[in-house]
Amino acid sequence: MTASPLFKTAAITSLALIAFALNSVLCRMALGSAAIDAASFTVIRLLSGSIMLLIIISFGRHNRECSATGSWTASLMLFIYALTFSFAYLSLDTGTGALILFGSVQITMILVAVISGVRLHYTEWSGVIIAFSGFVYLILPAVSTPSFSGLFLMTAAGIAWAIYTLKGRGSVNPLMDTAFNFFRTTPLILLLTVITLSNAEYSAQGIILAVLSGAITSAIGYTLWYFALASLSSTQAAVLQLSVPVIAAAGGVIFISEAITLRFTVSTTLVLGGILLVVVGKEHLLRRPFR
Repeated sequence: MTASPLFKTAAITSLALIAFALNSVLCRMALGSAAIDAASFTVIRLLSGSIMLLIIISFGRHNRECSATGSWTASLMLFIYALTFSFAYLSLDTGTGALILFGSVQITMILVAVISGVRLHYTEWSGVIIAFSGFVYLILPAVSTPSFSGLFLMTAAGIAWAIYTLKGRGSVNPLMDTAFNFFRTTPLILLLTVITLSNAEYSAQGIILAVLSGAITSAIGYTLWYFALASLSSTQAAVLQLSVPVIAAAGGVIFISEAITLRFTVSTTLVLGGILLVVVGKEHLLRRPFR
């Protein structure tokens, strides 16, 4: 029995969003404990991602024969996102960083969709508002006044990631496009290494965390995300990413026995309810017969 397209899209999207949540955790673990500096983390993350993707495509002959090669714009956005994300968390706490990042992503993607002529249904607008409210409610206790540098860097990270996501919506071969997007960051990685090498600080723990972030949660996670984007609208992709902090919080409940609080329950209900409205609300209303 073959899986339905809807089930496959849901499964791939869920795995990609879980990877995003784990990526944030790995980054915060590395930088928060001063196990590695932000520049070195970025360099190792992108290099290990490139190596992992090179290994994967080397086992697939059909992939090597594919003409998909990503784009320089997507590669630049990937590098900007990875770099500004790492440096932003040096001056931002977790909640504030998440609010700025995902707020920037959502606003950018929805704004681009509207400018492009996409008219959102009222159920989509309602879903966006409900999901974002739940997201803000979840992280509100951890939000503090951000530094200007942190605000600027994380906003840049959000805009860059939004553009990277939008570039992936037309991908015909997500694996090859993601691989070449990573490969093309190499000149920028070398430049960053030369500029920051004298100030590099790292430990075995920091290197391991950066490798895991690059090879697993970035390389594989971003490939899965490009696969998922083929079946998602810009608005759906924007709103779905608001579930990442919820997934991260759920991981804390499952793996380190954190308590299930009323705030977590309410915010999860709002975020998932809003996502449901965006994903299926419009289609359901359009299909329902008028009486």
